Amino acid sequence: MKAVVMAGGEGTRLRPMTASMPKPLLPVVNKPIMEHVLKLLKRHGLTETVVTVQFLASLVKNYFGDGEELGMELTYANEEKPLGTAGSVKNAEEALRDDSFLVISGDALTDFDLTDLIRFHKERGAMVTVCLTRVPNPLEFGITIVDEDGKVERFLEKPTWGQVFSDTVNTGIYVMEPEVFDYVEPDVPVDWSGDVFPQLMKEGKPIYGYVAEGYWEDVGTHESYVKAQADVLEGKVDAERDGFEISPGVWVDEGAEVHPDAVLRGPLYIGDYAKVEAGAEVREHSVVGSNVVVKSGAFLHRAVVHNNVYIGPQSNLRGCVIGKNTDIMRASRIEDGAVVGDECLIGEESIVQGNVRVYPFKTIEAGAFVNTSVIWESRSQAHLFGARGVSGILNVEITPELAVRLAGAYATTLKKGSTVCTARDHSRGARALKRAIISALQASAIDVRDLENVPLPVARQQTARGSAGGIMIRTTPGVPDSVDIMFIDERGAELSQAGQRKLDRVYARQEYRRAFPGEIGDLSFPSSVYDSYTGSLLRAVDTTGVTEAGLKVVVDASNGSSGLVLPSLLGRLGVDSLTINPGLDESRPTETAESRRAGLVRLGEIVASARAAFGVRFDPVGERISLVDEHGRIVEDDRALLVLLDLVAAERRSGRVALPVTTTRIAEQVAAYHGTQVEWTTTSPDDLTRVSRDDGTVFGGDGRGGFVVPEFSSVFDGAAAFVRLIGLVARTQLTLSQIDARIPRAHVSRRDLATPWAVKGLVMRTVVEAAGDRSVDTTDGVRVVESDGRWVMVLPDPAEAVTHLWAEGPDEASAQALLDEWAAVVDSAGH
Repeated sequence: MKAVVMAGGEGTRLRPMTASMPKPLLPVVNKPIMEHVLKLLKRHGLTETVVTVQFLASLVKNYFGDGEELGMELTYANEEKPLGTAGSVKNAEEALRDDSFLVISGDALTDFDLTDLIRFHKERGAMVTVCLTRVPNPLEFGITIVDEDGKVERFLEKPTWGQVFSDTVNTGIYVMEPEVFDYVEPDVPVDWSGDVFPQLMKEGKPIYGYVAEGYWEDVGTHESYVKAQADVLEGKVDAERDGFEISPGVWVDEGAEVHPDAVLRGPLYIGDYAKVEAGAEVREHSVVGSNVVVKSGAFLHRAVVHNNVYIGPQSNLRGCVIGKNTDIMRASRIEDGAVVGDECLIGEESIVQGNVRVYPFKTIEAGAFVNTSVIWESRSQAHLFGARGVSGILNVEITPELAVRLAGAYATTLKKGSTVCTARDHSRGARALKRAIISALQASAIDVRDLENVPLPVARQQTARGSAGGIMIRTTPGVPDSVDIMFIDERGAELSQAGQRKLDRVYARQEYRRAFPGEIGDLSFPSSVYDSYTGSLLRAVDTTGVTEAGLKVVVDASNGSSGLVLPSLLGRLGVDSLTINPGLDESRPTETAESRRAGLVRLGEIVASARAAFGVRFDPVGERISLVDEHGRIVEDDRALLVLLDLVAAERRSGRVALPVTTTRIAEQVAAYHGTQVEWTTTSPDDLTRVSRDDGTVFGGDGRGGFVVPEFSSVFDGAAAFVRLIGLVARTQLTLSQIDARIPRAHVSRRDLATPWAVKGLVMRTVVEAAGDRSVDTTDGVRVVESDGRWVMVLPDPAEAVTHLWAEGPDEASAQALLDEWAAVVDSAGH
C-alpha cells in the first residue's frame, strides 16, 4: 500500500516561524515534523509515499530528496495553486490508482497504530476510513459521530459549543480506495470532509470511523508547537530522539560539548555539535538545536531553539521559540510566548516581551524594549564600524563570508592594481579570516603584501611604505572569542571617518568589483620586515646616553607578537635587558584585565629582585605598553601618561602635546610648567593621529597605554614608546617613582550607562540644557565645567547603545558625586 503525505500548507497561524520555512519542516526535537510522520509510515511498512507540495515546495523536496536516506521511496505531486485536502490528493491520482492508499498530514505529530487502522478498513470493506481521536476541546477540529459498528453517521466542520455532540474528531488521517477519486473534480479546490464525504454518505457509500488510541497533536499554533516538544521529551509520544540519554531525561546528541559545570534539568534535548558552557542553565522542556552555542550565565526554560543559534552570556529565554541562524546577544530577555524568526539579531540587554512576533531578518537594537510585533521595520542602528574597526564574535558576527564581502567592498574603494598589506595576530581565528580576506582582495584586482603575524605598529609602518592601505585582523582586547578587522590608510593610520562611510556604502549596496581573469592580484611575502622597522625606529628616536647610563630593564612580551621584534631591537639598543614570556601562545591571543594585572604583578616582582630601572609589559599586538617602577610598583596607565608627558615636556621645553578630552586637567599643569601646551582631541584614535602628524607636536597619548612618538610615527606604537622612555630616563637620571612623586594626584572617574539609540539625541540635548550657564566644551560629546574647575563629560558611543561619562574632582568623593549627579540627568532623558 502507498501513502500520501500532505505537505502543502502555509501554516499561517505559525508565522513568523513559517514565513521562510514550510510548516512540515518545522523541527520538533530537532527533526522536521514531517520526518517524524515519514518514520511512522516506515514503521508500519508504508515505504512508498507521494508527497503533495505547494508552499515553498522546493525546500521540502531539497530536504527529503527521493527518501533514500530514510529507506523510503518518495515522489512529489506539485500544486500550482491550493486545491484543498481532496484536490491535492487528486493531484497525485496517477500514482495511487492501483490500490488502497493512506492519507496523512505532514504537520501533525502522532504515533497511531496505522497497521491496525488499515486492518479495520479492510475488514469493514470501507471505501473510506476516517481515523478519529478523542480531544478535550473539539472546537478547532471537525467532529465525527459513528454508530456502534464504526459507520460514520455525521460530520461537522469547526463547530460551536452549541453544536458539539461528540469529542471524537477527524485527525486528517484516512485510508481510501481509488474509487474515491471519481468524486473529486480535477484542478478545483475540494475538501474531504466538507465536499466529498457528505456526497459519499448521501449515496450510502461505506464510510467508517476508526477511533485510534495513542498520541495526536495538530501542530497548528505556537502553543501546540511548544507542547509537542514537551510531549516528545516527556515520552508521551512514541517518536525518535537522536543522541544519548546521559542522565534521566537529558538527551545529548553526537558531538555536542556540554561543560560539567553547566546546569541541566531534564527532560531536555541538546543537538549535535551544540556547545553549552560552564555556568549556563538549561531547564525542563528546552530543545537546543544543532550547532547552537549557549554561553556562560545563559538561562533557558521551555525554550525551543532551532539550529545555528548563538545565545549570549546572561541571556534569559523562557517559553519562547528562536528561529535558525539567529544571534541573541549578551543579557537579552525573551519572554514567554515570544517567537523570533530566522536570521535575526537581538541586541545586548534588549527585552522581547511575551507573545511578540519578530519576523525573519530583523535586527533589534541593543537595550530596546519590544512590546509589539516587528514585521516590517528593523529596530536597529546598523553600524559596520565600531571603535576598533569592524568587530564581533568570531563565527557568529564575524564569519569568513562577512570577511570576504568586507574585503571585496574595501577593494572596490581602491584603484585596480593597488597594493594592500595584510597582517594578523597569533590567533587561529585571525589566520583563517586573513586567508579569506587575501582571496577576496586578489579576486578584486588588488596585489597583496602579506606580512603574516606581526605587531600592529609594524603592520602600520609597512603599509605606509607605498601601499594603498592595509587590513589587520586581531583578537578583540580582553574578549578572546571576538575579533577586530582593522582598516589602515596609506599613512598607516586608522581609516578616516570619510573612508569608513565610503566602505560602508559599498558594503551596504553589495556592489563589489571583480577582476577579469588576467587581472587577478599578486601575493607576496616581504622579507626583513623587523630589521627595517627597528633600523628606522632607532634612527628616528633619540637614544643618546643610553649606553653610558648602564640601565637594566625587564621586558614582558606577554606571549604576543611584540616578542618577534624585541630581539633585533634590544640587541641594537645597547641596554642590559631581561625578556620574559617571549614565545607566542596561540591559545591566549588576548588578555583579560585580570590576567594583565597578574602579569604586571609578576613583572614587578622580577624588576624589584633584579634591581632594574623599570619594567615594561607589551600588549599582545605590541600597540600599548604598561609600566612598573624600580620598586616593582605598577604605574597605572593614567599616571604613566603623566610620567611620559613630564619627561618629554621637560626635555623639549616647547611644542604641543595631543591628548583626548577625557584626560585629567593635571596634564595641562604638567605641560604648562615645562613650557609646552596641550591640544585637546576627541576620543577617536584617528583624531589623535591627525594632531600628532602636525609639525610641532612632540607627544601624544590616550591614558590607556597608547603612546605616540611623533618623530617616528603618528600612531600608537609600544616599541617606539619603550625606546623613547629608555632615552629619556637615561638622560634625566631620575627614576620613574621620583618623576611620579612630583606630579599631583588626579581623580577621574568613569561610568557607562545603557541608552537606547532612539533617545541618544534627546540625552545630549538634555545634558546641554542642564548645563545652564556653566562653561560647555563640545570638542567631543559635551564637557560641562563647574566654576570650581570640576568637570563632567557625556559622550554617546558611536557603535553601541551606551553613553559614557567621565568626571574629575579634587578628590575621589567629589568626582563620584559629580558622576552621580550627571548620571541621573542622562537616566532621566533615557527613560
